[in-house]
Amino acid sequence: MYGQQAKPEEAFVTIAVPTAPPLRELLTRPSVGEVFVHTAAQIHRAAADLWPGVPVCLEQHVPSVTSYVHRARVGERTLYAKVSVLGVSLVSLLRGACGNWPNVAQAQREYEQRADGLVEREAVQLRLLAGMEQPRVCALAGTSRGVLFTEPVTGPTLGELLLAHPGDTAELLAVPLAELRPLHRPELVRRLEPGGVIGERSIAGTFLRKFNGLSGTVYVDRLGAERCTPGQRQEVVELLRSAVARLHRLRMRLAPVTRTTLAYGDLKPEHVVFPDGPEARPVLLDPGLLRAGPTVDAAKLLSRTVLFLAARQPDAATARQVVEGLGVFGQARALRLSRQARRVWLRELLTLWLMDTINILTTYLSAPSALPLPAQGLALVERAVAVCTLVEAVSADLATGADVRGVWDRALDHALAVAS
Repeated sequence: MYGQQAKPEEAFVTIAVPTAPPLRELLTRPSVGEVFVHTAAQIHRAAADLWPGVPVCLEQHVPSVTSYVHRARVGERTLYAKVSVLGVSLVSLLRGACGNWPNVAQAQREYEQRADGLVEREAVQLRLLAGMEQPRVCALAGTSRGVLFTEPVTGPTLGELLLAHPGDTAELLAVPLAELRPLHRPELVRRLEPGGVIGERSIAGTFLRKFNGLSGTVYVDRLGAERCTPGQRQEVVELLRSAVARLHRLRMRLAPVTRTTLAYGDLKPEHVVFPDGPEARPVLLDPGLLRAGPTVDAAKLLSRTVLFLAARQPDAATARQVVEGLGVFGQARALRLSRQARRVWLRELLTLWLMDTINILTTYLSAPSALPLPAQGLALVERAVAVCTLVEAVSADLATGADVRGVWDRALDHALAVAS
C-alpha cells in the first residue's frame, strides 16, 4: 500500500514462528536484508535523478507482501516510494522463485530500465486516471529507475468509516464503485494499450498461477510452514486442498464474460480514502487496471471487506450491521439485472470472492518469517482456520447447485461468524 500516511498498526513487525525452512533453501534464496538494502538504495538513486541535490530521508517502511514501500522525506515533501523487484511479489522473491540474490540483483538492474516494468505501468495508469473526472486517484510525483513516487493522501479510510458508521455500510460501499463507472465505458478500454494493463491483479489469473497442477499442490502442502503452529497448519492445508479443487471446478462453470471493461484491480477498504470527509468523494490508491468483467471490482471489494472484518473483529453489533450492509449492497446491484442474469452474476460474485480470499490469505501464510507483514496480514494468519472454514463451507454450498440466492444468504452468515 502507498499514498496514505502509515498508521501505528502498520509499523515494522515480526512474529515468532514454530518451524524453520531447510538450510538448503535458506542458502539459495535472497534474504530480506539483501532485498531491503538494495531497494532502499534504489529509492535514493531514483530520487537523486528526479530531484538533484534535494536531501532524501527514508522515514518509515510500510510492510507489504507485494512491493517494497517506504515513506520518504524529499526536501520538504513527504512522498511514498514503491519498488517492484522483477515484477513479482516479495513473498515469491524471498521464497527463491527468481533464484539467489546475485541473480536477482543482476536481473533487477536490467528490470529497472524496462518500459513495461510494473511501476512504469502503474505510472501510465495514474496519468490516465488523473486526466479523468472519475475516479479520483492519488497524485503521481515521479518515476525513475523502477521507483514510483506518489503524494500522500490523509483522511479516514473506507474500512475506518465502516467501523465508525456500520449502519451506512451499503451506501459507503457503493461510493467507490460509483467512482469506477467511467472505467466501464468501451472507449476507455481502448484508451489503455494492452501493454499498460496490470494483469497480475487478476483474481482468476492469480488463482490459476498459484494453484495450477503439481506446483499448486506443493504450494498448498507447504502453506504456513513458517507462520503457523503444526496443528493450525494441518487444519488449514486440509481445508484448502478441498476448497481449491472445488473452486477450479466452479470456475469452469462460470458463464463466459460477454462484456470486458476496465477493472480497478485492487479495490479494498484501506485503499479508499476520504480526505474531505465521508460526505465527499474518495481518493483511490494503488491502481492495477486490467481488462476484466464488470463483476471483478465488486467481488474484490466484498472479499477484502470480509477479510478486514476477520482481522479487526469488531464488536458483535458492529459486525452484524456491516455484514447486513454487505447483503443490502449485493442485493441492490443484483436487482438491476434480470432474474436469469441475477443468478449468473451472484454465482460469479461468490466464486470470485472465494478465489480472491484464498489468493491473499495464502500469500500471507506462505510469507517467510523474516518478512514483516502488515497488521492485517498478521491477524489473518492467526485467524486462518476460520477464514478457510468460510471458503470451504461456501464453496461446498455453491457446488451443490443449490439456489444461488440461498447460497448468498448463507455465505453472509459465514462472513458474520468470521467477523465475530
